[in-house]
Amino acid sequence: MSDAVPDLATTGAAAAATTERGTATTPDGPLRLRFCPAPSGWLHVGSVRAALYNWLVARRSGGTFVFRIEDTDAERATLDSARSMTEALAWMGLDWDEGPVLAADGTLGSRGAHGPYLQSERAALYAAVGRRLVDAGHLYPDLRTPAELEAWREQHRSGTAGGGPPVVKRSTAAHSEEELARYAEEGRVASWRLATPEAGSITVVDLVRGPVTFEWAHVSDPVLLRSDGSATYPLANVVDDVAMGIDLVCRGEDLLSVTPRQILLADLLVADGLIDAALAEVGLPPRDAAWGPPRAWAHLPMVVGMDRKKLSKRHGSVAIQEFRRQGFLPETLRNHLALLGWSHPAGEERFDDADLTARFALEDVGRSAAAFDVEKLTTFNGERIRALNPAELADRLLPHLDGTEGEAALVGRPPSDAELAVVRGLVPLVQERMQRLDEVEAYAAPFLGDVGYDEAAVAKHLATDAGRAALDAAAAALDGCTWDEGALEAALRAAAEGLGVGFGKLAQPVRVAVTGTTVSPPLFGTLVLIGRERTLARLDAARTLAAGG
Repeated sequence: MSDAVPDLATTGAAAAATTERGTATTPDGPLRLRFCPAPSGWLHVGSVRAALYNWLVARRSGGTFVFRIEDTDAERATLDSARSMTEALAWMGLDWDEGPVLAADGTLGSRGAHGPYLQSERAALYAAVGRRLVDAGHLYPDLRTPAELEAWREQHRSGTAGGGPPVVKRSTAAHSEEELARYAEEGRVASWRLATPEAGSITVVDLVRGPVTFEWAHVSDPVLLRSDGSATYPLANVVDDVAMGIDLVCRGEDLLSVTPRQILLADLLVADGLIDAALAEVGLPPRDAAWGPPRAWAHLPMVVGMDRKKLSKRHGSVAIQEFRRQGFLPETLRNHLALLGWSHPAGEERFDDADLTARFALEDVGRSAAAFDVEKLTTFNGERIRALNPAELADRLLPHLDGTEGEAALVGRPPSDAELAVVRGLVPLVQERMQRLDEVEAYAAPFLGDVGYDEAAVAKHLATDAGRAALDAAAAALDGCTWDEGALEAALRAAAEGLGVGFGKLAQPVRVAVTGTTVSPPLFGTLVLIGRERTLARLDAARTLAAGG
């Protein structure tokens, strides 16, 4: 990249230039891309889809994926949220080359040559940049209170001030001498706005949207410095994109409208070395000499529910942390999220990371809202679970059995050798049945703990004359039986035949007796894994329970 700045419409009221920025295709060469959430909650599906797309483009280009946490909004940003987002992105497998690092004690450090990567630790830089922008005449003061500003906007909405959209410009925000005198007496402190052109236009060539033209007269001047001197998102975001050498900005379509003023500000930062002087002043790493403003933009379609409405709690949880707790595999989520807006020309839908990296292109992302289908995601997940190596699946089940993911702890952390053997023995019994990893808890409880009997199952299958007879026959048949699936099946089928009933009439009482419920893995494998001693003991206990019924 070059520091050369196109002849963008100059700030103030005079300019009326028409300019074009951006590219119709992804730039060549290694690219620097970033993911920069605000830590004010959980990491949601739409945000992670954007992170994935940035990660894929960075990896395909042989470039750099930067993770930055934009916590300039002190009222909403929390350290807990920043930690949670860092953990979630790592769990998703979207490894970053530069960004925050979560230490064992819960603190967040930085990895990379152009940090720190928490904006709260870069306040001195924003102040230095803001001061230089003021001195250069690119910012102007606005002394209006929020209430006064809202009243002004309402006047424009109602048409009492000439009609038209309530666009804030230097010409509309200028204060009279009387106002300035009154504000001085009140001790008001100004916020500072970026002066955008009063006329002219700019066309942003977007990789997803194509050319999009903005009339400067309809672009409001953003506040860059609050009245307390702190930086707002519009300043910090652009300063960091330039200081960190971001080549391509890929984000949600809701931010398309702010792109013109961000382009303008990025150009101003590079012109005359403003950003470089500020970095040097505060002792932060210098900007690479080849870095200029971002060269390309891609604004992604909204992610909606299957009802085509914006994702919300009515669609169930959309937080990545919840999908982790429910036992979705990160590779399933990566595959599924990649398809929310992008599709392969051949219609393929099953990809591993290497396939996605090789085939994904922002130019192939559609413009229409993408529907997030949890049922399809669940089907994908079941397929991937069934394709896992049994030993790997056993390892992935452990966090759902040791309490890590919030379920009741059925094994230790780490598990004992005996517990691990049970989990590994359980995998062949349940792998074909599972669609989510968290389902293992319901299956595993009888193998790793005591039996808790379902009252309805006891009433239906044990506490009846037929149930009691089945338990007696099963206990007799299994006493002294060789303990393998073939021998157990032969013995129990013979017992059912001796009673003159179908096998199911004997199998269900036995299932309830040894697992406490009517739902379990295949019965004969279940008995083998539970073991002779515990099986016979549970049959005796169930006979006692049935007798009381």
